[in-house]
Amino acid sequence: CHLRGLSEACHHSLVLVQAQGDAACRRIGFRVYLDEDLDAAHTWFRAQGLPAEWVQVPYQGRTLHVEDPYGTKLELCAHMEVRERMFLKFEQFTGAHAQRIDHFQTFAPDCWKACEFYGKLGFRNSEYLAHGDKLLGAFMYRKGTCLDLAIVENTGPKMHHFAYIIPESHLIFTACDLAGNFGYGGSVDRGPGRHGPGGMLYVYLMDPDGHRVELCDGHYQTIDTEVEPVRWEAGSLSTNVRWGLPATEHWYFHATPFAGAALTAPEQPPKPQTLESFILQQKAAKAA
Repeated sequence: CHLRGLSEACHHSLVLVQAQGDAACRRIGFRVYLDEDLDAAHTWFRAQGLPAEWVQVPYQGRTLHVEDPYGTKLELCAHMEVRERMFLKFEQFTGAHAQRIDHFQTFAPDCWKACEFYGKLGFRNSEYLAHGDKLLGAFMYRKGTCLDLAIVENTGPKMHHFAYIIPESHLIFTACDLAGNFGYGGSVDRGPGRHGPGGMLYVYLMDPDGHRVELCDGHYQTIDTEVEPVRWEAGSLSTNVRWGLPATEHWYFHATPFAGAALTAPEQPPKPQTLESFILQQKAAKAA
């Protein structure tokens, strides 16, 4: 099943494949500018001793399958068949009016080394989460917004979520209302809320197979080369920053494994403040 957002002109941005067994993520995809970039990527990944394989993918031009050092499975292509944009066919709009795919968040067992690797691919860093000298998470980008790939240190490789942009903030509540009406009220996994990093309004929902999708209302542009990455201190950072309760343990630790990838745990397990630990702290404070 090939899906795309209302403002997307290329054939698909999300592919669902029916399969046996536990749900998995086959790949996350990025576009390159020219076919020549694919050849350069093939040469570079092979030189690093990493998998790089040419494949045939429906509706796409030449396609390259590669992996990062932790086994995160990536798909690169330069061209895709074009379809009519639907963003002005208002009479056909349904759901939360998802416009375009925006970013992925993945888990890696070493955030610093993962960011170093993607930096060599041309990704830049807009914001990062750290505690002392320890890097815990980072927003990496290519397309001129604040992120295309968020990397968080945790057992991986796994896909935490993929995100679609919605055109207006009230549609976040529409998505929640529709989830409730269609019997998926329990799938609302986190939010609505506002992120500190990136500053987006958001809601996260779980699909029936356990994949997490975020709907968010967009974020700032990163077109100014002199702007330095923004540091967020993990030791004093509320999980929502501006308002709202912390996320649940499920939001922090549940993620979709990549098909066939072996998992590696970080040297130091993450210890975020979860909703569960927050409630326990509040009870202890009242009892004291």
